[in-house]
Amino acid sequence: MPPLFHGTAYYPELWPEADIDHDIAEMTRLGINVVRMGEFAWSTMEPNDGEISLAFFERVIDRLHAAGIRTIFCTPTPTPPIWLTHDHPERLHVDVDGRRMIHGSRQHACTNNPDFRRYARRIVEAIARTLGRHPALVAWQTDNEFKCHVAECYCASCRTQWHEWLATRYGTIDQLNELWGTRIWSQSYQRFDQVPPPARTAFLHNASLLTAYRLFTHTKLAEFQAEQLAIIRQHTSAPITHNSEPGFHLDNELLFRDLDFASFDHYPSASDYRRMLFRFDLFRNATRSRRFWVMETSPSHNGCLTEVTQSAHPSAFVGALAASAYAQGAEGFSYWLWRQQRTGCELPHGSILSAWHRPATGYRAAETVDRVRRALEPLLVGRTLRAPAAALTYSDRARHMWSVEPLMSGLERVDGFDYLERVAEWHDLLRANRCPRDLCLPGAPLDSYRLLVTPFVPHLPADFVTRVTQWVKRGGTWIVGPMTNWRTEEHTVNTDAGLGWLESFAGIETTSISPLWKTGTEGDAFGLRAPLRSWGAFFRPTTAKAIGEVVAGDLLGEAFIAEQPHGQGRVVLLGAMPDGAEGRAMLDRLIQHYATAANITFDDETSADVVTSTWLRRDDELQIVVNLGAAPGSITLSRPAIDATTGEPVATGRLELPAHHWRALLHA
Repeated sequence: MPPLFHGTAYYPELWPEADIDHDIAEMTRLGINVVRMGEFAWSTMEPNDGEISLAFFERVIDRLHAAGIRTIFCTPTPTPPIWLTHDHPERLHVDVDGRRMIHGSRQHACTNNPDFRRYARRIVEAIARTLGRHPALVAWQTDNEFKCHVAECYCASCRTQWHEWLATRYGTIDQLNELWGTRIWSQSYQRFDQVPPPARTAFLHNASLLTAYRLFTHTKLAEFQAEQLAIIRQHTSAPITHNSEPGFHLDNELLFRDLDFASFDHYPSASDYRRMLFRFDLFRNATRSRRFWVMETSPSHNGCLTEVTQSAHPSAFVGALAASAYAQGAEGFSYWLWRQQRTGCELPHGSILSAWHRPATGYRAAETVDRVRRALEPLLVGRTLRAPAAALTYSDRARHMWSVEPLMSGLERVDGFDYLERVAEWHDLLRANRCPRDLCLPGAPLDSYRLLVTPFVPHLPADFVTRVTQWVKRGGTWIVGPMTNWRTEEHTVNTDAGLGWLESFAGIETTSISPLWKTGTEGDAFGLRAPLRSWGAFFRPTTAKAIGEVVAGDLLGEAFIAEQPHGQGRVVLLGAMPDGAEGRAMLDRLIQHYATAANITFDDETSADVVTSTWLRRDDELQIVVNLGAAPGSITLSRPAIDATTGEPVATGRLELPAHHWRALLHA
């Protein structure tokens, strides 16, 4: 375990250089040992075309380093300067409605434009060559929050590259027409350059076209990052990351494939920390190194010109959030931002220092996190985080297929299928049922897991299919569904079977796939009865054993849960989601049953807001317990312990934790 980092986003280019020493003194007092800078400073580095100087940033990094503060340096490509875009509309991003971005915010240039790429390579080369060997450099960050504000681009550069990408992917136009089924509505194409980027049209585009254009966009974005990585790695051995998020318009699996560690930005309120736990479990597994950082979170509250989205956090909550981050394997916990913006569009956003250089609402939170880091760091040295035996599949490819086909319904005012929210529900289920868990991307290795849950993935990639079927036969328990593999890779409907190859592997035959809104459909499983919601696949077992059957509605007697053994393992097909309190009880029973069958070691029982993690060493285990709630919580210890910070014994049984409090417990 490397040292723990406590950091902040720092923008010295926005303030008088004379303020830097004051900043450094305050950072030192607060235990800030790393800063991140540079991501929005292209015009400072290159005020005019070709006039590049990094001298200011070298001086800042030198002064920080002298005080023992390390630096993460970012490439400044999200904010190209005015000279690069003025009188060059062809370099600007064009949205789905044909509106061209203008200068003044960020992400306004098209990252596929050849001129923009050329200028981006030049500034990255200058930065990497100048700063790459600086001893203060602890890491690099590419760009900033790719595709957080914009989605697919529809400019002329993208159109040309789209046609080239299609030709490479499909080989012939006849192959594209066949896979997409373009005879429908006379959509057949004669040449690749006739295939339109799916901008606004009279009704709806072909689902295959929409999904393919998203894949094209994600692939080209990863290519843009790869150009930066190749340049940076010529000049440095420092690791490289990007600060991403599950909700951005990209594919995190593609993005992190060539990065050294993962990092993310998230701004939870004190009342909704559970999404932060989701991100810990996801980004811990986004790279093979399993290293991750919380690169941005607010020390107090969020805010921009149009709204302040939350009240100020209690400083103790930020301390508990940092404790849970470090406890879940984070190497760094960093704020946005150090000093309140005096200009721009984020004037009300929380910070550590005010614009007038006095402690702001986040100052006390930073003091609290400093105490947390200093207490935890020596405890984690020489230990490794226990790898969970259960995992939940997360797929950005699936998320974007759901954005194409969101299954909106006016019957119950359902605005659309929210993939992130639905997967987060499963994450909450596993956590509530005390299953130590990872969120793993489809390409992640499976060998360390005994239980895998894969819900809401419209198409399972071929490589994943090969690996998961072999894993099941070696002893894995795979809970798959609902609404999984009901579409092809090209976003068409299966024609061989409702769930494609999954039917034969699961030992069932699908009889229907249908919406369940206002149908009165109910199912029975594990001795419990519950309504079934949204959409469902219903089937008859061929070789599988029915575990859940429909007991009310037109599908009476059809199965919606089935179990099929394979080798030493089993596949459990869940066709539809149980709903309401009864449905939650049924899903709890399902998880407990199959986690027990998979020999999962359950975490100690806790109250709802208490989270735990276990760190291993040869002769003992360290259990870190954090109460993220605003009320007292508890854990029921299954074995005695010693408090790692005080040396006092802790008995088996119920242990109370005050609000936003944590404990570190040693078990022999």
